[in-house]
Amino acid sequence: MRFVFDLDGTVCFKGQPISRKILHSLSVLTELGIEVIFASARPIRDMLPVIDEAFHHYTMIGGNGSLISKEEKVTHSNSFSTDEISEIKTLINEYNATYLIDGHWDYAYTGPDTHPILQNLDPAKLAKMVSMDSLDSIVKILFLTSNNMDELAVKLSKLNVYVNKHGNENVLDISPSGINKWSALKTLGIEKNTYIAFGNDANDISMFENALHTVMIGHHEHLAPFAKETISLSADYQQEIAEKIITLSKKYRPIQV
Repeated sequence: MRFVFDLDGTVCFKGQPISRKILHSLSVLTELGIEVIFASARPIRDMLPVIDEAFHHYTMIGGNGSLISKEEKVTHSNSFSTDEISEIKTLINEYNATYLIDGHWDYAYTGPDTHPILQNLDPAKLAKMVSMDSLDSIVKILFLTSNNMDELAVKLSKLNVYVNKHGNENVLDISPSGINKWSALKTLGIEKNTYIAFGNDANDISMFENALHTVMIGHHEHLAPFAKETISLSADYQQEIAEKIITLSKKYRPIQV
């Protein structure tokens, strides 16, 4: 059995690292022989600062499925094709769009100096900020501003890419077509109904659809239909999340022979 955890808004909050109480519950899973996997929209580079160093060897899925890291090494990377990048560049110019573009490790950024995304962008200074053309590959794009975000979303949806609109943040999140958290889990050899998933946003839908059991943190109208349980973000919700992990670990622990 495996437990798969989204990061932001699921086990870490307001850009802060995973709390000790939740880390303890994750350690309990490991002690029971249950594999823990982190699956985030963040690239691997930006996952590391919010995950305790003792957990850095765990399997991580980054960039909404574009990147996979095992034993602290990136083992899989899915990038946009040359033709797709050319089409995206045309739209960037047409809509005067600013962006955060992630490569295998380094990144390109043209957004405002005050954009909230900067709080979580390479806080440990593990990478370099370079130009878009200097990136060897591009695995994920966040459009931060443009002169018409709605029109840009429509144009992007006509390309062979996956478009996820973060309504609360008014950004567009672009990944290569067919790449999501579930596709990454399949790449890892994980089958349907063999894992427990914790998430909070639309980019967790593919992961929830194929899980044995699902726990939604907070509320997201598009994710809610796929959630079997919900933990509201009230009172001591981090304690409640930790307790839920322990409860489910007892229910789904491997059978001892």
